[in-house]
Amino acid sequence: MLFFLDSAKLDEIKKAYELFRIDGITTNPRHIQASGQPFYKVIEDIAKWASDTGFKDYKDFPISVEVNPHLNDAKEMVAMAKDIASISKNFVIKLPCIEAGIQSAHELEENGIRTNLTLVFSISQALYAAHAKSLFVSPFVGWKESSGEDTREYIEGIINAYKAINANTKVLVAALRSGSQIAHAFKNGADAVTCGLSVYQEAMLHPFTYKGLGIFTNAWDNTNTNR
Repeated sequence: MLFFLDSAKLDEIKKAYELFRIDGITTNPRHIQASGQPFYKVIEDIAKWASDTGFKDYKDFPISVEVNPHLNDAKEMVAMAKDIASISKNFVIKLPCIEAGIQSAHELEENGIRTNLTLVFSISQALYAAHAKSLFVSPFVGWKESSGEDTREYIEGIINAYKAINANTKVLVAALRSGSQIAHAFKNGADAVTCGLSVYQEAMLHPFTYKGLGIFTNAWDNTNTNR
């Protein structure tokens, strides 16, 4: 069970690691934009933080970095992926689940560069990631549920299909927006989830926890605690 942070902001990454000991990071072009910094500066800063924290490679702490979304040619995707991968051994290359992305995933994996097939919205798409032997597949939940779809069967279907074919690709459930979505992902057998820091913080909250703390605090205050 792995918890990844969906962010490219270094302050959020540091805070999430201090609070929850996150197991990895997922970024995308929107997260990079939200950081307010140039693309390569952002990923270089994250790579430096990971190295300074003691993480040697993607096995210790995977950091997913996405190629330019304008690219739809496999040669161009592979070239950019190799450039990104050369920056840090922690980097896992995110590729869109389109024909050029699948083709690129095969080539990159064959050459030792790990990949994460993203923007996956169906079981059939997820099977292409497994066939390419990608490290991760990222099925999106939040967007599908926003359109009224029930995603539990979809996530369970990917996991069951992977079990049936003995796939080594890990199911990284993405675009989660609530504690219940996190719970459903792991209940269905997901290897990892990724979401924003605020989602993790809100998922930890429960009114009965604070009610209990109030009761216990009152009991403490009315107990002799001197040694």
